[in-house]
Amino acid sequence: MKHSAREEEWADWLRMAMKGDAAAYDRFLRAVTPYLRSIARRRCDLFGIPTGEAEDVVQEVLLAVHLKRGTWDTTRPIGPWLSTIVRNKMIDSFRRRGRHVSVPIEDVMETLEADNRQPGLDRIDVEKMLAGLRDPQREIVRSISVGGEGIRETAERLKMSEGAVRVALHRALKGLAVLYRSEERADR
Repeated sequence: MKHSAREEEWADWLRMAMKGDAAAYDRFLRAVTPYLRSIARRRCDLFGIPTGEAEDVVQEVLLAVHLKRGTWDTTRPIGPWLSTIVRNKMIDSFRRRGRHVSVPIEDVMETLEADNRQPGLDRIDVEKMLAGLRDPQREIVRSISVGGEGIRETAERLKMSEGAVRVALHRALKGLAVLYRSEERADR
């Protein structure tokens, strides 16, 4: 079975599992576990971590897959999604040991989505999202996140304390995340 055909089968099983098919979920987990184990072992070898750690990482990955399976975009390939979870759990494992980790861009290239939107739509999307905020949050996000201005400059211009700007920015970004998720659901 070709690599892509195998991943398509996994994807089909996970889609069925997300619709409540327990047998498909069992097939999915049994099929991907050796794949996850091989990735974890390879990365342990690469970074000089005892290969015994790979099994702990695999267990963490399986738990993350179970908890986060609803976040997988069913229109996208499943292999990069699984690889990303393994990479993140490996990084978590390294951090627990106090090791610094840098991930080469080549390791994540396939998980990065190409921007195939039409020029000009970004600005419209940004303005549409910002319209859902109230002032001064809208102006703070526009200034810092869109315009690239610093906290201090924004605070001075808006006659606010830096702490107030940080709090407002944090709340605004949380609000934007909620707006974005609700629009994403509405588009489906």
